[in-house]
Amino acid sequence: MSIRTLVALVLALLSTTITNLAYLREHDAAAALPVLSMRRPLHSLQLLLGDRGWLLGFAMETSGFLLYAGALALASLALVQSITAGGIGVLAYVSSYIRGRQLSRRERSGVIISVLGLLALGVSLVGGSGAGRSGSTATILLWLGATGALALLILLLGRAPLGVAVSAAVAGGLFFSIGDISTKVATQGGARIGFLVTLILGYTLGTVLLQLGYQAGGALTVAGLATLLTNAVPIAAGTIVLDEPVPSGAFGGLRVLAFAAVTGRILAPRHQ
Repeated sequence: MSIRTLVALVLALLSTTITNLAYLREHDAAAALPVLSMRRPLHSLQLLLGDRGWLLGFAMETSGFLLYAGALALASLALVQSITAGGIGVLAYVSSYIRGRQLSRRERSGVIISVLGLLALGVSLVGGSGAGRSGSTATILLWLGATGALALLILLLGRAPLGVAVSAAVAGGLFFSIGDISTKVATQGGARIGFLVTLILGYTLGTVLLQLGYQAGGALTVAGLATLLTNAVPIAAGTIVLDEPVPSGAFGGLRVLAFAAVTGRILAPRHQ
């Protein structure tokens, strides 16, 4: 494992820890506020910015993003994203501690699978961790556009069958994935700096939807579902759109299993 990759892993671990703690603080603050609405964006923004607890959570989330961007500048999108996926375990344990309840068997199994996935990922790094290619701009834009369209479709049609909390979490996670992919592309420099536009748009809409979801559901439900999409979609994009390589042989199989573990385990914590 190279020094660059090691530094990227440390930055990613710090990022996901801080970010998931921020999600918990934002949830508690948003849940206590009057009803937020996308139809009254300025009023909703005023409510959020006027709450010190939410501002602290957002500042923590911003710090986590800066560490995440630093990790992406040093390693592949799929690799960094698989590390950040493990942060929901932090959210699960801190949430249970603050609320004075034990994790359920389903939640504990999710955390254990996450840790095992991260260990498997570490072993797979022996087989290499190539950064891939820059990817076609047109293909990247097509991927981002399709992701945004899917998020809007879920917002329009998903509230009745899924509920406000779940639809907001899924759509928010998709928009966050747009921000994450755009962050990786923007770190390539040059004309790719233009992806700062989709970066800002994705993170802004994702943050707004997450707050709406927090008012309708629990932190683990909303943040867990959002994190699933936030990590799974960029991991897929890293391989499909950016041509990030997977090691061959046993290390390659271990890498695939690790990716599946650290993303799939988010399906476990669903309690509010």
